[in-house]
Amino acid sequence: MLSVLAGEVTIAEAARRNKVSETSVGKWKQQFLEAGRAGLAAGGSSRPSSREESLAAEVEELKTALGEAHVELRVWKKSAEGRLAPMRTIR
Repeated sequence: MLSVLAGEVTIAEAARRNKVSETSVGKWKQQFLEAGRAGLAAGGSSRPSSREESLAAEVEELKTALGEAHVELRVWKKSAEGRLAPMRTIR
């Protein structure tokens, strides 16, 4: 598709190579250009997709779970140190 935009390949050639109609290639080109215009109109900053938002939320949940697991591990280690310390014999 980018080769069509760059003028390296005609729409007809791109359609033949991808085994689709010239109309399809033309529509894809138009959609691509419209999406680019929308991105430029927004100042280059676009709102994250719902998938990106979902992944960001999942990352935060995993960070929280990891932090909690780290604290639990530290508590268990401290607890084990007291139980596994060498026993002193009384003479």
